[in-house]
Amino acid sequence: MTAVHFAQLLLLAAIWGSSFLFMRVAVDTLGPLYLIEGRVFFAALSLFLLGLIGRRFLRLKGNLKHYFIVGLFNSAIPFVLFAYGAQTLTVAILAVLNSTAPFWGTLIDAIWHKARITSQVLIGLVLGISGVSLMVGLDPNLLNATNGLAIGAGLLATLSYGIASNYAKYAQDKVTAFENAQGGLWAASIILVPLLPFFPMAQTPTFDVGLAVLALGVVCTGFAYIIYFKLVEQIGAASTLSVTFLIPIFGAIWGYLFLDEAITLNIVLGIVIVLAGTMLVTGFLPSKFLAKKAVNS
Repeated sequence: MTAVHFAQLLLLAAIWGSSFLFMRVAVDTLGPLYLIEGRVFFAALSLFLLGLIGRRFLRLKGNLKHYFIVGLFNSAIPFVLFAYGAQTLTVAILAVLNSTAPFWGTLIDAIWHKARITSQVLIGLVLGISGVSLMVGLDPNLLNATNGLAIGAGLLATLSYGIASNYAKYAQDKVTAFENAQGGLWAASIILVPLLPFFPMAQTPTFDVGLAVLALGVVCTGFAYIIYFKLVEQIGAASTLSVTFLIPIFGAIWGYLFLDEAITLNIVLGIVIVLAGTMLVTGFLPSKFLAKKAVNS
């Protein structure tokens, strides 16, 4: 891994960490449904334009059902659930909840595909649960029914990511990652449209809210996918996975800088414990990472 690749990883983590900031900015005005409809539509549109430039076209024949399954579990459900949680939870906590996705992916793989759970993975799962519990249990501001539902929504969102990742892993080998992303986003935008009349906007969007939605769709999803696909191609999926460990750090930084959200001791401890658990679950340990870095540098 070169210095350029590491810088791209940092940029990707900073962008994905900021997605929770933009949700916090816009959700009170738009509500979860309109916010996420805007996000997935502008994201799909940006990937469509990118595909036109690179002559990478979406193949629809025989793949529509697949795109709708990916769109439902990888975008529509988790994005809306995180937007719901963003109404009350801080950016840092949302980012930490997001980092639990590998836990669900591992558990679902074990149940669905009979994958073996090693003692290392089991310890990682326990650490992850402990980290989230630590954040909640030591913060009196989180101990209420509303925040409990929001935290539950965030965990259900990552469960949905786990379902999507396992489905995509074993289905439609002929569909590329870029097609999965674009096709799933278009499908998500279609899935959400019938629900919009039942969840109206709370207020008329301001210019700042519009910019936040555009940033979510174009930057945090469309542009971020460009960086993500390039990194997977150049340094491999395993090394690119290290971005998962950086997102909560940037989430806490953005919340502190732009929304004056406090970075408390329990949040710091929660981040450390959850990320340690994630490393164990994914097998992405610092020693292995450093060894690979030395080989690839």
